[in-house]
Amino acid sequence: MESKEDAVKQERLVEARARNISHNVRCTECGSQSIEDSQADIAILLRKLIRDQIRSGKSDKEIYRKLEEDFGETVLYTPKFDMQTAALWLSPLIVAGTAGGIWAYSRYRKKTNVHIMALDLIRGIPLTPKEKETVLDLITPPTTRSTLTWWRR
Repeated sequence: MESKEDAVKQERLVEARARNISHNVRCTECGSQSIEDSQADIAILLRKLIRDQIRSGKSDKEIYRKLEEDFGETVLYTPKFDMQTAALWLSPLIVAGTAGGIWAYSRYRKKTNVHIMALDLIRGIPLTPKEKETVLDLITPPTTRSTLTWWRR
């Protein structure tokens, strides 16, 4: 009786490991589905191959390595980090860093007005917000009408 229960537990363990591995392997025929979700012939064969490998005592890493050797790196949903995939992994960080740098620079440029800085140096004390607003109103050239004023003549 115990051996039957052990066999059932062992089969459940094999099934759970196989499903976990199958969810992380891309179907080579469908491309957008895992082999667990796909009903293509190759997906069915790969699921059987994975279960056979588990029953033979192979670890998950060995099974992933075997699949990668047979079908290439694209069969796995999580590519390795190496020189070929570095751009793929680092591009979001580079884009976010560049955007953050541009944002910070534009904020810095808005806060530093040469005229206000010169007045601060001359007076020796910083301007109040009301004084800054008044100076900016005096220094800023008046807005002109649109460039199409010749059209209204």
